[in-house]
Amino acid sequence: MANHKSALKRIRQSEKKRVHNKYYAKTTRNAIKALHSTSDKEEATKLYPEVISMIDKLAKNNIIHKNKASNLKSKITVKVNSL
Repeated sequence: MANHKSALKRIRQSEKKRVHNKYYAKTTRNAIKALHSTSDKEEATKLYPEVISMIDKLAKNNIIHKNKASNLKSKITVKVNSL
């Protein structure tokens, strides 16, 4: 267990950030799955900008790596264009 007040505070902060990051990462993963599962071109083009924006925000806040974000966006773009 932590022996300093600052260490206890850091534990509280990091747990709060972990839960926050987990929520946004999971929400984005669900949106990506929804986009991948759709076979309707019109619905996919409507979801596409929202999902790309979510991925960019995760990369900007270092929740996911920028290269992973780039790979995800590339795969999504290929999927939408192939419909």
